[in-house]
Amino acid sequence: MANKSKQLAWIIGLGAAIFIAILVYSSFQATRDEYEVCMAFNGNSHCASASGTNYEDAVRSAQQIDCELLANGRDQNMACLGRQPTSIRHVTGRGSQQPVAQ
Repeated sequence: MANKSKQLAWIIGLGAAIFIAILVYSSFQATRDEYEVCMAFNGNSHCASASGTNYEDAVRSAQQIDCELLANGRDQNMACLGRQPTSIRHVTGRGSQQPVAQ
């Protein structure tokens, strides 16, 4: 009986370790690309950085951050999100950035 409970404990421990490894791996994959996006709206501008699994996700997230701060209300927020960013830079590492052609 003690042998079976030790086996069960090892199986549960191994399963937990695999689950944690999968969570850590997927967390790092979700933030692979980071971009700084600048938006102009209603005479103001704002730049925000965001990460995502690809270019589109990261840029859209940064646009949403910018527009939340620049717009006043839902209608203005939607109008802001419909505009093109004034600049997009790929953040490649600690403080180094590369402009992205639009």
